[in-house]
Amino acid sequence: MKKGPFRRSIANLFSFNVTTENQEVLFAKRSVMPFAGEECDDCGKCADICPSKAIVISQKWTVDIGKCILCKECISECPANAISLVEAPDYALKREDLIFRRGDGTSRIAGTLDGEKLRTMRRSVNIREVDTGSCNACEVEVNMLANPFYDMERFGIRIVASPRHADMLLVTGPLTENMYNALIKAVAAAPDPKIIVAMGSCAISGGVFADGTVIGEGINDTVNVNMFIPGCPPAPDRLLRAMLSALGRKPTERQ
Repeated sequence: MKKGPFRRSIANLFSFNVTTENQEVLFAKRSVMPFAGEECDDCGKCADICPSKAIVISQKWTVDIGKCILCKECISECPANAISLVEAPDYALKREDLIFRRGDGTSRIAGTLDGEKLRTMRRSVNIREVDTGSCNACEVEVNMLANPFYDMERFGIRIVASPRHADMLLVTGPLTENMYNALIKAVAAAPDPKIIVAMGSCAISGGVFADGTVIGEGINDTVNVNMFIPGCPPAPDRLLRAMLSALGRKPTERQ
C-alpha cells in the first residue's frame, strides 16, 4: 500500500538515509556583505537609506557588518553602481574586526579562541541559547542546526537546558530592560571557561532596534563577548563554520 504524506513524514524522522551537508561543501560556502568599489564618490545615498545605520560616510566609505542586515537597499540605491556583494568573514573575535573601509582589504582570518577554551571544548560543545529580546529569526536558524541536513551533533555540538550545563552561551536579540537580569544570571551560572557569543546584528549592535529602548549598542556593553557572528539572521551553515573554525576544527575532522 502506498504511504500517504503523513506516514512518509513520520518515516523521515527515523530515517538514517537522509543526506547531510558534506563538510567540504559546508566550508566551501561563503558569507557575503555589501562593499563599495573605487567608483564610489561618497554621495551618501546608501548611508541615508540604510535601516540599521551600518554604512557611514566619513573619511572613507565604511560598512559595519555587525549592524548590516543584508537588505541590499544600498546596492539598489547607489547611482554609480559602486556597491556589490563580496565575501565576508563568518565571525570575529573582536568587535572592531567587523568594520570595513573602502580601499582596505576585506579578507580577514578571525583566528581561534584562547588556549584554555580550546582545550576544554575541542571535541564537544554544549550550548545554552539566551534570547534577550529577539524577533525569533535567530532562534529559527539555531533550530535548523538540529535537523538531519545540518546535523550539528555529528560535530559534538548540542543544545542543553540550563546555563549550568553549558560551555557556550549563544545570545540573540537586542538586550532589553526586561532581559537584562536574565542575561547576567545566565552568564554567572555558566561554568568557566565559557564562551559568550553575540549571534546576529541585534546582539552585536542592537541592529534595527538600536534606537529603541534597549541597553547599550549590543550585549558587549554589558558582558564580555568572546565571539561575534554577524547576520540577520546568520544562516545555519555560517553558524557551523564560525563555531568549528573558532574552535580550530578542520573541515576533514570527524567525530
